[in-house]
Amino acid sequence: MRALFAFLLTAATFVVAQGTGDPTLFHLFYVLAGTLVVSYLWAWVSLRGLSVRREMYSTRTQVGKQIEEHLVVRNQSLWPKLWVEIEDLSDLPDHQARFAISIAQKVSRHLRVRTICQLRGKYTFGPIIVRTSDPLGLFHFQKLSPSTTDILVYPATEEIHSFPMPPAELPGGLATRRRTHHTTTNVSGVREYAPGDSFNRIHWPSTARQQRLIAKEFELDPTADLWIVPDMQRKVQQSVLWRERPKGPPEQEARTPASTEEYIVTAAASLAKYFVLSQRRNTGLIGWGQHREVIPPEREPRQFYNILESLAVLRAHSKIPLAQVLAAEANRFGRQTSLIIITSSYDAEWVRTGLRDLLYSGIYAVVVLVDGITFGGWYEMTQVEAELIAHNVPYYMLRNEQSIGGVLSGAASMVDWQRSARFLTEHYVG
Repeated sequence: MRALFAFLLTAATFVVAQGTGDPTLFHLFYVLAGTLVVSYLWAWVSLRGLSVRREMYSTRTQVGKQIEEHLVVRNQSLWPKLWVEIEDLSDLPDHQARFAISIAQKVSRHLRVRTICQLRGKYTFGPIIVRTSDPLGLFHFQKLSPSTTDILVYPATEEIHSFPMPPAELPGGLATRRRTHHTTTNVSGVREYAPGDSFNRIHWPSTARQQRLIAKEFELDPTADLWIVPDMQRKVQQSVLWRERPKGPPEQEARTPASTEEYIVTAAASLAKYFVLSQRRNTGLIGWGQHREVIPPEREPRQFYNILESLAVLRAHSKIPLAQVLAAEANRFGRQTSLIIITSSYDAEWVRTGLRDLLYSGIYAVVVLVDGITFGGWYEMTQVEAELIAHNVPYYMLRNEQSIGGVLSGAASMVDWQRSARFLTEHYVG
């Protein structure tokens, strides 16, 4: 707009000078025209020879932690740049990477941006826009650096010091004839060494006797399998940002840490950390969000990061009720498998149908309820609590602004552990 105004003023000055023949107006026209030409060339030259690149120390971080981005701007020309604006078009919330700098000839400037991550998810840094202008601000030039970097923000985890499970479910018990490629405490036999087997699988006494490498085979312990099931049905989620279900596609919803969805995911991540890293339990994850996510149980430390990566992008976009999810995945649960169900559903039907059938088949369950009414919802959890008590299922209640780790570490169960799901099953089946 400024350039257009300056051009019109120059043209008008020339017309008036031609009409009047006044030398002063001709001199003014020459000054204005020269200013336009010099300003244009200044802005154009300022953009030449500039390059920008991004350096990232890590593309993984966690909610509540910082992520650091380095932008390296280099002036490869022989002319200094008095004004250069650098902007990174990132979709990471609260990430503002926009600088106005000057840079001398044949040198580089390093710009550092630190952002505290507030929301889990997958985000993109870039592309980068480089803008220049003349001193009068008449002409603006810019170029786009299309390079992008994807980053993953893991959900937050809170420290859980203890999470009581029904006593009959604790690790141990009879081994099952289910072979696994993972290293467990149960050795089922030996076989020929295969390329790719780790050295800790080699059975050295058999190797010495047979004069060739012999590897051990392992099998699973059924009572060590534990599944974390976060309920990602969109209908039952609540947030402090709205009291009614928002209109439009779920991808356009405003997100906030103060929502049942984020509390469910944080609780699931915290429990995974406790059982995988602290208890070394075979832990798996089942989550039906924007897609069906199933991570088979493992006890290796890498399992915790597999679960974190899954939870980082899992969103509550599912239309499938929790009862149908439990019924659809029932064939994955062997007898004496443990379930930790995390839900904000106020409909007790999932307890009467989906969970009850699992209890009758010898599966243990602990439920973590997220009270949606404390996040601006309308419905209380009293019916769900009554059904859980009637079925002797231990449960915990999470509310807004409560410490997730503190609640899950405390003795918040509302039923006696001795009246567990195992006793209920034996009572009805026997």
